[in-house]
Amino acid sequence: MKKRTITFIVFSLCILFSIGFMMKQNNGTEKKEEQKELEENKLIDEIIGELSLEEKIGQMLIISNSNTSMNESFKSLLEQIKPGGIIFFKENFTNYDTTKTLIEEIKKTSKIPYLLATDQEGGRVQRLSKLEDKKITLIPAMGILGKTKNKEIAYQVGKVIAEELRVFDINMDFAPVIDVLSNSNNQVIGDRSFGTSKEIVSELGISLANGLIDHGVIPVYKHFPGHGNTEVDSHYDLPLISSTKEELLENDLIPFQNAIQNGAEVIMIGHLAVPNISNDIPASLSKALITDLLKQEMNYKGLVITDALNMKAIANRYEPKEIYEMAINAGVDLLLMPKDPLEAINKIKESIEKGTIKESQIDQSVKKILTLKYNKLSKEKLDSTFLGSDEHQQIINSIKENNN
Repeated sequence: MKKRTITFIVFSLCILFSIGFMMKQNNGTEKKEEQKELEENKLIDEIIGELSLEEKIGQMLIISNSNTSMNESFKSLLEQIKPGGIIFFKENFTNYDTTKTLIEEIKKTSKIPYLLATDQEGGRVQRLSKLEDKKITLIPAMGILGKTKNKEIAYQVGKVIAEELRVFDINMDFAPVIDVLSNSNNQVIGDRSFGTSKEIVSELGISLANGLIDHGVIPVYKHFPGHGNTEVDSHYDLPLISSTKEELLENDLIPFQNAIQNGAEVIMIGHLAVPNISNDIPASLSKALITDLLKQEMNYKGLVITDALNMKAIANRYEPKEIYEMAINAGVDLLLMPKDPLEAINKIKESIEKGTIKESQIDQSVKKILTLKYNKLSKEKLDSTFLGSDEHQQIINSIKENNN
């Protein structure tokens, strides 16, 4: 009995020692992480402290430009505005060398990293497809991918997109579309959605996003609170959604809630109105939808970006100054494609001086933007061999195989 007792005591002490050692290690790791976070916050606060008000506002803008190469006019514009990011469209993708040079020249104009973004969804929305002298991997529409119901393939498609974007140093993709296609007459979303099932949209959308994240590209989930139950195209007019908040929470908002639980960094707000929640105010300008619903009720902590501000759904209804004031006061952090970026900075500055926008709101947004930039942007470069590679094509072929 004594031997058994001694053995039991020794065994128990070993376990307690092991637990204590592990707890000490965990505590040490936690302290290191806390210290790292404090240092990062201090660095970002120092950067913000050195920015003028105009430069802080500039960080909230993502602008577009039709240039295929750098010229003095574009360079001067970038240096004057100091935008937070650039979005690239099909006209920016000409041939490989020209596009690479353009992006390298853009990067040289700012000490603060740019968000370099594009729409590479697949199907009818994939900007890289316009590249003239390099074969890229053509991604099928997400509706086709959705039919596979295969999360692993969706993840691999995210990897393909990310690796080909990073050949050009593009670090943000305005994808995935996580709208649940609940209206069969919806042409603007259509096969851009993974399908009619909120579960499939959630699972495959998040899997594709994880493929982007793990291979160095920040996904932007869109279009909150869900563009799937509309018929009107917000490029031309304002869609109205008749759903109640409860109905949205049971269907359209499920993919967004799951994306938030998955650690979503950026969510795009659509130009669509939900009269039962925000009367006829577009979601992109609505405090009820952005701050009250998305941030508070759904506990979202990441960045909020508008859809393009030149779209007629809002451009035909509000003056630019109204748009900027409403969006920022609603809780928006990034303004996508303001009609005149220089005017936008001046108008927002005027609103701050008049007290209709709080500078503290600008500071909060800029801190979140810089935190994302300095913590999440990949610095590793990929070469042109990733474009249209055999490995990537095999992944795309697996979609057809899983649909047969």
